[in-house]
Amino acid sequence: MMRLRLIASVALAGMLAACSPPTVPDVTYFRLPPAAKVSRLANPLSVLPLEVATFRAEGVYAEQSVIYATTPDAGALRAYHYQLWSDPPARGLQERLTNRLRDAGVAPLVTDRLPASVQALRVQGRILHYERVQQAQGVVVQVEFEMRVEQDSGEPLLEQSYRAEVAATGDTMAATAQAFGAAVDQAFEKFQADLVALEGGKS
Repeated sequence: MMRLRLIASVALAGMLAACSPPTVPDVTYFRLPPAAKVSRLANPLSVLPLEVATFRAEGVYAEQSVIYATTPDAGALRAYHYQLWSDPPARGLQERLTNRLRDAGVAPLVTDRLPASVQALRVQGRILHYERVQQAQGVVVQVEFEMRVEQDSGEPLLEQSYRAEVAATGDTMAATAQAFGAAVDQAFEKFQADLVALEGGKS
């Protein structure tokens, strides 16, 4: 009788274990690494202040989740459920570009918000690509931004897309975040060069 009770107890414990829900993974938040240092210009490009708006992000790019491609050509995209950015990319990119242009001294004032009544150069960005892609040679990160610079008249002084692709040093999400930072800085470096050329040509 004791043996039967023991067998029944073991069987019941096994059934309860089989019915228990699977362990939910911990949610992990990622930040971009510190931005690459930039050289400061000898003189500001413009006497006007410069405002960097929050980036536009549509579809999956508006989410806080890290986005990944399910095909090597990034033709299909999905969002990780437990791998998130600490800030939505649209806000994080605004902050990173604002700090970059401020550190470079492109204008007497570089900020993320100004009253509409203040005459200024206004920078607007839109996320076209911002994904992790598994390719045959390993993980790569692809970013592309449409950048627009205009004065208060609304007429664009510059409207151009900037793309960068960086291979991650490994398959981990930490390595992916590092690659995102490098790719973003490369794209922003190209934009800053065009901004410098634009303002230089006006002088």
